[in-house]
Parts: sequence; C-alpha cells; structure tokens
Amino acid sequence: MDHYKKPLLKRIIEFTKENSISFHVPGHKNGAVFLEAAKPYFESILPIDVTELTGLDDLHAPQEAIKEAQDLAADYFGAEHTFFLVGGSTAGNLAMILSVCNPGDTIIVQRNSHKSIMNGLELSGAKPIFISPEFDETVHRYTAPSYETVEQAIVSHPNAKALVLTYPDYFGKTYDIRRTIDLAHQYQIPVLVDEAHGVHFSIGEPFPKSAIYLGADIVVQSAHKMAPAMTMASLLHVNSKLISKDDVAHYLQILQSSSPSYPLMASLDVARSYLATLSKEELDAILKSVMSFRSVLEQGEHWQVLPTDDPLKITLQVNNRLSGFEVADFFEAHHVYPELATDKQVLFIHGLKVFKETEQIGNIVKSFKEEYKYLLNHATIEVSNLFKEPLSQLAISYHDMFKLPRKRVQLEEAVGYVAAEAVIPYPPGIPVMLKGERVTEEQIRLIQHLIKQGATIQHQDIKQGIQVFVGV
Repeated sequence: MDHYKKPLLKRIIEFTKENSISFHVPGHKNGAVFLEAAKPYFESILPIDVTELTGLDDLHAPQEAIKEAQDLAADYFGAEHTFFLVGGSTAGNLAMILSVCNPGDTIIVQRNSHKSIMNGLELSGAKPIFISPEFDETVHRYTAPSYETVEQAIVSHPNAKALVLTYPDYFGKTYDIRRTIDLAHQYQIPVLVDEAHGVHFSIGEPFPKSAIYLGADIVVQSAHKMAPAMTMASLLHVNSKLISKDDVAHYLQILQSSSPSYPLMASLDVARSYLATLSKEELDAILKSVMSFRSVLEQGEHWQVLPTDDPLKITLQVNNRLSGFEVADFFEAHHVYPELATDKQVLFIHGLKVFKETEQIGNIVKSFKEEYKYLLNHATIEVSNLFKEPLSQLAISYHDMFKLPRKRVQLEEAVGYVAAEAVIPYPPGIPVMLKGERVTEEQIRLIQHLIKQGATIQHQDIKQGIQVFVGV
C-alpha cells in the first residue's frame, strides 16, 4: 500500500474547497460563527471540523475514506483490522474488556494497569484476578509481572476469558511479552495489551517490537502520545482468531461519540503516514537529538539518568536530597515541562522531534546544581513491598458493591476497610488503591507520602478521607 496517501485528510480538504453552504451541524458553520477573540487560535481547524455528510463516510459504518484510512493503518501496523478511536486509549481499553467479558467471568489483569482498565472491569462486572508486578531494582519502580506469576494465574484459572497486560510501561520499559502471550495462547486465552506508549514501535530498530508483531490479540495505542496525532486520537488493532472483531465494533459504537471529530480522525491518517514514511536520515537526526539531550541531563549532580528500552523516554532517578516533584517544578519554572514526576523520578518524553534547545537545557541543569548545592536528605518510603502476594482478588464483587452502604473515613482509619473508590496518582494514572480492595497500611503510608511530596491525586478531596464500604 502507498503510505504517502492520506485518504481521509484528502477527502476533507476536497470538501472544504467546495465552499458548501452549511445547513447542518456543527454550530460554528465552517468557522463563520465564532467568538472573534478566539478565532485566531481556531480558524485554521474549523473548516475541517465537519460531520458525517455525503462523501465524508461514517466512523461507525465506514465504507469510503475512513475505511481506506483504517485499512492503511492496519497494513502499516500489521493488524487484521484497525479501528480509529476519538476517545483516547481509554475508549479502546474499555471496549476490549467489554468485548470478552460478561458479568462474573474471570479475567487475569496486571495489577499496575491504567485506571481505564480498572473502569472496564467494573463496567463488565467481571471477576478480576490481579497479577502483581515485580519491583525492578534497575529502574527503581514496579514494571511488569514475572512469567512465573502469569503462569501461576493461568494454571489456577485456565478458563479465564482474557489476560490483560501493559506494554511498555509509562517510562518505556518493556519485557519478554511474546513468551507470556505464547503461554496464554496455549490455553486459548486471548491477550489484550494496553500499548498506549508504543505506537512508534512500528518504526523498527532501535525501538522494541510492538505487541501486535509479538502476537497479542488486541492492542490499543495512543497515537497522540508518541506520534503526531491530536490529543485523544488513538488506535485499536485486532489480530485474533480468539476474539470477534464485530464484538469490539459493537462496544466501540456504544462508547464512542455518534459525532466523532473529523480533525482527530484525520490526524490519525496523518500520523500513520508520518510513521510509515519516516526516512532513515530523519530517524538518525532524532536519535542524535536524543543522545544530546541525555548527555546534557547526565551532567546533573542530584539525579542519575536511568537505562531505558525506548530511547525516546528519558527518566531521572532523583537522590534522597530532593523529590521528583521539586526537580520537575524547577524545570517548569524555566519553561521546560517534563511529562510527569513521581516522588523519586522525573520523566521527559523526547518524542520524534529534533530539538534545538540543548544548550538552553544545559544552562538550566547548571543553574540547578548551583541553587541546590546544599541539601539535607529527604525522608523516603519503601515501596518494594506494596504488592505482597503474586495473585490477588477484590474483597467483594462489582455486583455486590452496588448494594452496600458507604461512609467516609480519614486515611489513617481506612486500614482494614474495603475501599469504595480508587485512589489514583495522575499521571501516570495507575491506582495505588482499587475500588473493592481491602485497604493496607502500606497503601495508606504511600498515599500520605505522595500527598506530602505534592503529587496530584485524582480524587475529590483526599485530605478529607476516602469512601469505604460498610459491613464487609
């Protein structure tokens, strides 16, 4: 296939050139109706913000330009079928779980998955068996479950409807997922992979291989994270004899808007073409920029630059004299914005850009060394024992949660109760505490530590306590 083609973008542009008269939605009427003060920021995109008019196809029943764009994406990424997502990887993660699970069905799930995976479990009413990740000393955080843990879960639950994994993690760390996929397939268990941060793996060396290539049945990718697509523009790939593509399509049309954004869909068309036609010279220039950026960061005295499987992700491990939040705040004060900070790490996403600001970054690193010359050690918290058992389950089923009363308790009083809501540091959006999980001292200590360090917790008001179930 010709990956220089961008059929959806081409068709939209052709439509805008017709200078048609709009007696249809959207209400901005091709940009004619808009607040003047805002027009300079929107006017270039409004003409292509169209709707399902004749010739522009329909995301939920594609036959023309959208179908051709999705077919090109499937060809490039190596999938049997690719769906465009306008609700982010969240919509894809929800749909892939709902397509394999009914209420009460057993499903094996990586415990440190994104909150959208957990929300999908709740919507499905499935019975999750959580597999704990290993604490990786080389990168000082939890990464992926061991093969042995997955094997224990599958042998104990051979009739599980699916195995849900994350690959790579937010920081670009990968593992031998092919071996795990092969094991699951021996039991006819489909493997669903949240590959939100791996859309660029399709480029090939020096990037790891995508889970699509490695045999996963469904793979969801956030094209907007690492490729040049608009925010929320994502992809769901199906490559399976164990899963019905029609079931996935059914849940996507339930979960996604009946008025999907054409600029978002067109940006997926553009992102696929960009990745597919990236030249060796362009890639070499990007990788050279990565090495320059890493070398500048390596001059810092208060952190080490961690090893990575994805060269586009650069993570600082901060020493005990600072928190990751303080380091991130310093960079932001100089108008350099990292992707995320945790209590001990800061993640920079270099992406597929050639940066010209290396000297500017170097000056910031030098000024950081000077400003933070004299520091005392910070209090730290041990997190390597957060997941004590390789396998775990919720204390109560999702069905029973609907029937139980709740109350709010202070954090320090919550130990032993069953949580009635999740507690999620964001980013990265991985719950420290799950809804339906019995609360442990380790979880409370970690949450209190994160609050003290300045982490953002996705919660209405965590300082006022959390909701717990009564009577269990």
